[in-house]
Parts: sequence; C-alpha cells; structure tokens
Amino acid sequence: MLSRIPARGYIAFIHDIFMAGASFLLSLYLRFGEDFSYYTDQLLIQGTIAFSLIAAGVFWFMGLYRGVWRYASMNDLIAITRAVSIVILIFLATMFLWIRLESLPRSIPFINWFVLMALLGGPRFLYRLFKDRRIDFHLEPNALRRVPVLLVGAGDSAELFIRSLTRSADANYRVVGILSETEGRVGRRIHGVGVLGVVSELNDVVHRLDREGNRPQRLILTKDDMDGALVRSLLDISEQLGMTISRLPQLTDFKSGLVDNKVEVRPIALEDLLGRPQTPLDRDSMRALIENKRVLITGAGGSIGGELVRQIAGLRPASLVLVDNSEFNLYAIDMELGNLAPDLARRALIADVRDPDRIGRLFRDVRPDLVFHAAALKHVPLVEENVIEGLMTNAVGSANVADACVSAGVGIMVLISTDKAVNPTSVMGASKRVAESYCQALDRKHAVKDSTRFVAVRFGNVLGSTGSVVPLFQKQLAAGGPLTVTHPDMKRYFMTVREAVELVLEASALGSGGKHPDGNIFVLDMGEPVRIFDLANQVIRLAGLVPGKDIKVEFIGLRPGEKLFEEVFHDGEALVATEYSGILLAAPRAADLKEITRAISDLKAACEADDQDRALQIVRTLVPEYRVSGDKRELAAG
Repeated sequence: MLSRIPARGYIAFIHDIFMAGASFLLSLYLRFGEDFSYYTDQLLIQGTIAFSLIAAGVFWFMGLYRGVWRYASMNDLIAITRAVSIVILIFLATMFLWIRLESLPRSIPFINWFVLMALLGGPRFLYRLFKDRRIDFHLEPNALRRVPVLLVGAGDSAELFIRSLTRSADANYRVVGILSETEGRVGRRIHGVGVLGVVSELNDVVHRLDREGNRPQRLILTKDDMDGALVRSLLDISEQLGMTISRLPQLTDFKSGLVDNKVEVRPIALEDLLGRPQTPLDRDSMRALIENKRVLITGAGGSIGGELVRQIAGLRPASLVLVDNSEFNLYAIDMELGNLAPDLARRALIADVRDPDRIGRLFRDVRPDLVFHAAALKHVPLVEENVIEGLMTNAVGSANVADACVSAGVGIMVLISTDKAVNPTSVMGASKRVAESYCQALDRKHAVKDSTRFVAVRFGNVLGSTGSVVPLFQKQLAAGGPLTVTHPDMKRYFMTVREAVELVLEASALGSGGKHPDGNIFVLDMGEPVRIFDLANQVIRLAGLVPGKDIKVEFIGLRPGEKLFEEVFHDGEALVATEYSGILLAAPRAADLKEITRAISDLKAACEADDQDRALQIVRTLVPEYRVSGDKRELAAG
C-alpha cells in the first residue's frame, strides 16, 4: 500500500491532517466566537488532537491519496464526502465514550462537516483550476498554429477530445465549434466551445466560421455509431467545402487511439459510411439461448461462422464444436478461440456437409443442443461456374445437416440464408432458397415439444466477408486502379459482420421462443441499399484521391447470376412484425415436406451423376421464381 502512494500523496496526507485539525478549531470559533469561557483544554487541545488522529486514520484507509489533484473530479468529491462523514461519526462516538458529549455543542459536528469539506475539496479544485488556466495561458501563443476543426456530435466523446486538447501543449487541433444531432444542445458550450447548430446546418456553420476567420479545415465525427447515410452525406458536403473528414477512435479503441496521452483522430472507414445506428439488443434472451448449451457451428472458419464463434464464446456455452471443410480456416478459428476463451470446452472437426454419413456420425457423437449452419458456397459467379458443387453444398448439404439435427435430437437449428434467395437469378440464390424451403417444411412438421425447431435468418451482404466488393475495391485501389463496377445502377444492402451475427443470435432466440408461427423466416432489417458506383467513388475519396482523375471507375457489365437489385422479401411472403426493431418476419410459403424431400433426393442423384441440366430442372421445380433462359441465367433486375 505504502509503495503505491506517490511522494506528492504524502504531502497531501500531511496537508489533510493539518486541515482536519484546523477545521475543528474553526468550527469552535464559528460556534463560540471570542467567548473564551467555552474553550476548555479538554475540548480545545484534546478534541483537536483526537479529531486529527481519527481523520488521519480514515483518510489513509479510504485511499484518498491514490488520486491525482490535477484531475480532481466528481468521483474525488464523493470520496472526500464519504471520508469526512465517517470521520465525524467516529469522532462523535469517541467523544461520547470519553466525555459523554457534555462540553460539545450539538451543532459542532454539522459545522465541522461543512468546514472540513471546504478545506479538503477547495484546495484540490483550486489546484486543478490553476493547472488548467496555466496550460491555457501556455497554449495561447500556439493556438493559431493548430488545425481548426469542427466536431460532429455534442456528447461524451466530444467532451473527452476537447479536454485532451486543453491539456496538451503540442496538440495538433483546436476546436472552433460543435454540431449537434439534436436541437437540444444548440447554443450551449462544452469546455468553452460553442454548439453552433445541428448537423444539417453544416454549410451555414462553416460559412459563418469563415466570416469570423475560423474556417475549419477538418470535420471530425465523435460518435462511433453514426448512421452511414449521414456519414456519406457529410463526406459529400465536406468535400464540396474543401474539408477533410475523420473520426475519433471508438470508446473501446481509446487505448490504441492514445499517442503520448493525446486522442488521435483516425480516417473514416467504409464501415463508417455503411454502418447504421446500433439496434437495441436483448442480451438476456441471447444469453438464455446459448448459456450452458452444447453449440455446433458449421462453416466455423468463414466470415459469418467465425463471428458466430467469437460472440457465442462470450455467452457461456457448455461447449463449442467447430465444423469446417477447410483445414486452414478451421485451424485459424480454433487457435483464435483458444486465446479468446481458453477455459471453454471445444472441438475442431473437419467434415463436409455434403457427406451425410460423416455429418450423421458427428452429430450423434457430439449431440449438440443448438446448431448454427453457416457452411455454404456464397460467391455468385463461382457457383454459376460450378453448379453441381453449389447445389450439393448449399441445398443437399443443408438438408443433410437438417436431417442430422432431427436424428440427433438437436433442440434448434439456425440456417444462415441470404437475400439472394428472394426471386433468385443465380444458382447460389436458388440453392439457398431450396435450403430455406426444406427447413421451413421440417419446422412446420416438427413444431411440437421435444422436437427440433428450425429457424432461418436471411440478410444481405456482409462488409469484409470473403468475396465481397469492399476487399476487392481496396485491393484494386492499392494496385492503382481502376475500380471495377458491374453496372452504374447496381445496388446492394450492407451490414457489418458484427451486427449481422448479433441480429442472427437475437432472431434465433426469438424463433426458439415459440411466439411466432412455424416455418417463418427471420429477415434482418438491412436499412437502405447502397449504389455500388457511389461506394467505389467514396473508397477513392477516403484515400485522399479524386475519382475519375487519380483513380478511374470502370463498368465491366453484370456477371453470370447477378441482378441489379437484391430483395429481402418475396411478394408471397407477408410481412409480420416482431418485438425487435432490427428483425422482420416473412410468413412462410407452404411447402409439402414429402414432395420437397423427394425432390432433394432426386437433386442429389442428379448431382452425383453430374447431370447439370437435370439438377437445374429440379431446382426450377422447387423454386418457380428462379428465372433462367435455357442454359443462360437471366441478368435482369429482380
């Protein structure tokens, strides 16, 4: 304990003991004035010594000297208040046992409490004020050399950033104003910096600051969950105004965002442009779904599967079984899980979902309570080129996993689906729709107590996932361009992998509760679709380059199986509301289990015979909305 107290802490300790004794004497003076007849030796000398010794013991025991006066705050005031109150109570008890409080007026403890609070708290906050004012004076000559910035967001992160600047003699920025997302804080000030308007008034605020000689050169976003559409709008406006745009590190990243105790701004990332405000999550229901359950994840080494592993590991499952057909991907996620949750019982098993015998034996051995089926072939053009492989993995493989769940008595199977399964123009989308239909039919038949429940969750593109457009753009940009876009009007829904998996878990908890009709598909609210051409231009601008001048964007035409617009609902799927804002419900399109089971058996036989035409014919029967023209996939928009 003693070794942890700095030298200045001992000085503060001596100061506080002196102040404690002085507070008792001052309290007597405030009560009796100059009437010396009341000042007995017992009360004056012995009382002062007793009060000082009690204060010394309490102050030291309460750890008041581990704080730094320079950063005295409300927490320090609360600690002082607690310590002073305890000192007064102990002193009263001591004086009662000693002299029965006969010569101590009842008002003295109350007077002493206020006096001691002032004598302990006052010097601390005066010291902080002095240090802050001295820094302000020291910084004043250098202030004009700093880069003027305008903050977006008038919350805690903005306050922290401004405060960090006032404490640094070599800070790079000076804040000339703040924009708020709401009207409530306009006109108010944070550490002397005015909230000049709302975000929609960016143009006007910048021109007003320009007339005052304080034109900002950079726009800094202070919130880490700002709506992507708003960020894209701010990027466009700031570019027109000749300003760069950055953001503060997320609160969870502040440690890595500190350089020499200064908060450093970071470039805007694509996740900021495409992100959306965080949907409130029901963590309790997610934990209830996972906690103490044996969980198995297929495709555990993929983008979605890997994130499922990370998030589920934090919800205290009894065990976690990782299944993947790729040795390297399985090795990588198993090593990561070992570091993330070393005490969690886990197994890493190599298996191909297309092998029903292997999957059946595996499930009977593991006997999972909960299965997340994320294994799939997802890259549309590649699946178009490898039709048999795509159908065997996505359709037949999903049926194999579902059948194994029923045989092994699994409680819930969650199928990870895609928006490409709606009005599909690709083999990938059609194969996922077959998987949805089979799971829906099984759920409608087995939706009774102690039977396997099936939950299908459908969503769009995941940022940074294997084969997605974002890593492709970044790779093309690093190579000097051009960035390739299939069509100027192509739009896609985007979601971060973290948010997608959070909502998958929440939808799974919702589907397992039995509150909704059997066979429904849970659809994640993807927000507004983003035009890929605009996204390409924003990638270039985020790199500090000019689209069309420094880096070109070229149109290469739609690839096999692609369509211009993705959809999340089919016309025949009536929307049903759920209690969670980020999750929608697609009412099922009835499918006869016997018929679809027979068709999938025929599909498997056609694939094993390498009869692609027969396989596609079966798929067209199962998914009538799958549009094809002969052997050529229709490339029209949905």
